[in-house]
Amino acid sequence: MRILVVEDEKRLASYLKKGLEENHFAVDVSHDGEEGLFMLNTNEYDLVILDILLPKKTGLEILLAARKNGKSMPILLLTAKDAVEDKAHGLDLGADDYLIKPFSFIELMARIRALIRRGKVHYQTRLTVADLSLDMVAHRLYQNEQPIDLTNKEFALLEFFMRNLNTVLTRTQIAEHVWDYNFDSFTNVIDVFVNRLRNKIDKNRTHKLIHTIKGVGYVMKDENS
Repeated sequence: MRILVVEDEKRLASYLKKGLEENHFAVDVSHDGEEGLFMLNTNEYDLVILDILLPKKTGLEILLAARKNGKSMPILLLTAKDAVEDKAHGLDLGADDYLIKPFSFIELMARIRALIRRGKVHYQTRLTVADLSLDMVAHRLYQNEQPIDLTNKEFALLEFFMRNLNTVLTRTQIAEHVWDYNFDSFTNVIDVFVNRLRNKIDKNRTHKLIHTIKGVGYVMKDENS
């Protein structure tokens, strides 16, 4: 899943990006309102974390523009303000939740999971395909109940495949959901990671799960499909 963080405090933005990536999200970061709105309008995100006090455009202006443009992903506001009227105004403009600085990363993750469950993305804590079981809480993969070690990117890639079972995924779609805004789509990085994943889950399997669609991308198929 892909998250946009719009936060002008660079240390906090870096902290959020690192923590979210450790939880297997692809994360884009913007430090001002104009760039944040541009990124929001030109990319597909599953969730947005939006500071209210931003240079160039405020978070509330971005929120209002996003909702007017039909963007329906969950939006979580961050602010140092704690007045009741500020919270109410943000929620009235279309925000889904509100978190006051300073906050713990544990609370942020709990709110993100709740928003994803309530939003358009159906969040499951465990994904199962064939003999694979991906535990989204513990961040572990099991094959026939035996653990398999995955890097963060391998985990995110497998999650994207499993959530889109039997659907052909282009390299562009994979890049947008597993990597961030700065990803160079002209490299073979996606193919390298797919091959690494195959070596871990398909190497000794008669009926392979991950298939190449020549000139397009990849598809994960259940053994029975």
